[in-house]
Amino acid sequence: MKMLRNLLGLGVLLVASVAAADVDGMAIIREADLSRGNSEGVVWDVKVEEATGSKKTVGEYQVSGKGYNSLVEFTAPANTKGRKLLMVERNMWFIRPGLSRPVPISPRQRLLGSAANGDLASTNYGGAYVIEKMAEAKVGEKDCYLFDLKAATNNATYDRIRYWVAKDSTVGVKAEFLTSSGKLLKSATFEYDNQAEFQGKARKFISKMVIHDPAATDSVTTLSFRNVRATPVPDSKFNLNLIAR
Repeated sequence: MKMLRNLLGLGVLLVASVAAADVDGMAIIREADLSRGNSEGVVWDVKVEEATGSKKTVGEYQVSGKGYNSLVEFTAPANTKGRKLLMVERNMWFIRPGLSRPVPISPRQRLLGSAANGDLASTNYGGAYVIEKMAEAKVGEKDCYLFDLKAATNNATYDRIRYWVAKDSTVGVKAEFLTSSGKLLKSATFEYDNQAEFQGKARKFISKMVIHDPAATDSVTTLSFRNVRATPVPDSKFNLNLIAR
């Protein structure tokens, strides 16, 4: 009888292993990307606030995304209007009135507070990272897939990411961003109170990203995403030569 119980237990373990192996982790990552900018066309506004003690710094932007290409246009404060960040195939440029030509920049460079340039653009975890390990974990009471991601290219925003994706809604709810050696750079939580319709289907869209930097414990950076609208975005929107004129 004991041997039978052991065999049955082994059978359960084998079934669980097969079930886990059947989960397409990259398909989950790509679906989660859809709620953070990747579609046939979507436009949204972002307010970035850095709060350090009683001091607060604010910037506002409009983002147009199509696939994994993005154009970020500065809208506030007034002295930043006309500035733009263009990301095409994971390459990024800064454009400013008065500059003779666009300046190549890194998505990793800080924009405001702990927010990097790449944090405003369409999320491309499905294209810019590979899965090194996949497990199951909880965030609070929420059942999640936990992915250890490694950058597949040198121009990804982060070297490594630990990424929690909710099983029930397939949206990313938490992330830890790390160096190639595994040192924690910052962590973030995500909320999805927005909604947009893609290909005739309503989908949750990110409404807030809250970033904590372990090196600046008194500072919090919050990205608030508003006025999300699914709309056709022409390819010309991401043409560097046209934008730089």
